[in-house]
Amino acid sequence: MLYENGLITYMRTDSTTLSDEAINMSRALIEREYGKDYLPEKPRTYQTKVKNAQEAHEAIRPAGTEFVHPSEVKAKFGIEAFKLYDLIWKRTVASQMKDARGTRIAIELKCQNARFRAAGKTIEFPGFLRAYVEGSDDPEADLADQEKTLPKVKKGEKLEIKSLEALEHETQPPARFTEGSLIKELERLGIGRPSTWATIVDVILARGYAFKRGNALVPTFLARALTNLMQHHFTKLMDYKFTAQLEDDLDAIARGEADSLAYLKKFYFGNSHPGLEQLVERGIEEIDPREVCGVPIGKTEDGKLIEVRIGRYGPFVTDGENRASLPDMVAPDEMTVEYARELLETAARGPESLGNDPATGKPVYLKTGRFGPYVQLGDVEEGGPKPKMVSLLPGMEPADVNFEIALKLLELPKVIGKNPENGEDITVANGRYGPYLKCGDETRSIPTDEISPLEITVEQALELLKQPRRGRRAAQPKKLKVIGKHPVSEEEITLRSGRYGPYVTDGKINASVPKGVDPESVTIDMAVNLLEARAARIAAKEGGKSSAKKTKAKTKSKSKSKSKTKSKSKAKSKTKSKAKAKTSK
Repeated sequence: MLYENGLITYMRTDSTTLSDEAINMSRALIEREYGKDYLPEKPRTYQTKVKNAQEAHEAIRPAGTEFVHPSEVKAKFGIEAFKLYDLIWKRTVASQMKDARGTRIAIELKCQNARFRAAGKTIEFPGFLRAYVEGSDDPEADLADQEKTLPKVKKGEKLEIKSLEALEHETQPPARFTEGSLIKELERLGIGRPSTWATIVDVILARGYAFKRGNALVPTFLARALTNLMQHHFTKLMDYKFTAQLEDDLDAIARGEADSLAYLKKFYFGNSHPGLEQLVERGIEEIDPREVCGVPIGKTEDGKLIEVRIGRYGPFVTDGENRASLPDMVAPDEMTVEYARELLETAARGPESLGNDPATGKPVYLKTGRFGPYVQLGDVEEGGPKPKMVSLLPGMEPADVNFEIALKLLELPKVIGKNPENGEDITVANGRYGPYLKCGDETRSIPTDEISPLEITVEQALELLKQPRRGRRAAQPKKLKVIGKHPVSEEEITLRSGRYGPYVTDGKINASVPKGVDPESVTIDMAVNLLEARAARIAAKEGGKSSAKKTKAKTKSKSKSKSKTKSKSKAKSKTKSKAKAKTSK
């Protein structure tokens, strides 16, 4: 949004170099806003710490010869745009200011065998801190927090102990990565660059390797299993240094300093170390799928190993005999033996019966399966017929289903009467695209927001059958929520539920939400990336089709011209032969 509206320079760059225009503007602003004391004699320059830095563009900064003040951005574009622009504005200005000066003091006290230490800091000249204190919205107010004044003491001076208080301190586990801290770590390791960091985070979320809890990125069991596989069988490829070096090598190829084919051969076939081909062949022989797909949790009192396994339809917990589906949003470090036993015991008990069907005497169950909640009549018997199962109607929640509603669902499909015009039965059914009516060859969708399929009357059914066919109106995509506005086109982006699952759309392009991603966690940035990727695929496909059509057209025109040439040559040869015949006569 900031770049599209001309507020900042191009943002996909690693450069720390400012243009002369930006430096002159910054120095003028510093002198005007903070005074000459904060202005260094010469412009300040910086060297990037990032490997493979792409410095075709200057550093990210406020655009133009006159920097727009952050307050104007806040008033026009909102708080989120203001926060980012304010950060860029402050850091740009602070980068051209003098250093801060201060004094650090440390006092050490000895009391018998114990030692006590206190550290202090005083700021003599705030310098760039007047413009920017990291993590602070108000640098002026935050300067006080940068200082910690200690009393004046002399070396060897004896102090009187007025009170002594024992404080308990517990170490905390490292905080989970957020998008920001993960990108900072990637930058430190020399992996990726600004143009790829956001994509890396999106891929992690889209493939189900992590989910967001607040701002934190929480790893999943799928990520745990995949990491174990890669670390044990593809150790070299998991090395951070290898990934950073790989980027150096690819940049060398891009600059023409190395041969791409020679590099690919070395990577695939190997040289002094095994190549990818050998690693994969060795992996096929050595990797045990059961071992790879299992994440051990612990053992029960009777010695049973409890583990989470990655199945075709997601992770599940098992003790070797019983299994239970794993609820969403459960992190590997939160899974305990006790919790796993609770899930297994609940699954072992099976679903509770809502009651017995009066007609057959069989129990009626409410279950949740691969395709969502449903009601089932009777138990599964080995070698016996499959019990009747009926999905819940669109918009119906499991909590809303009681015994009476379950019986009505199990009646579907059912005949509610006859059409007086043709004598055909009118049937109500629940199909793939929702509830519908069928009468002879005619079908009509039932609008569930207006009529209950379980209570529909013959009169209501006849009214629907009289209406012209409108396709699958009841199965039209359901609007789940508005995500936000597209930063470029300003079109409203919505999250919808369609025939093939949830997707995002701006009214022109639809992009499916990747499998394993919670639709409710889709952000505006992720939605924009999905739409852009979908647009690129459509453009590439259309480009391929148009080129194919052109090729076909050229081929046809060539073949036509050849056939015309042949026919002309044949005609000429016939004419010549006739002429020869006449001459000979």
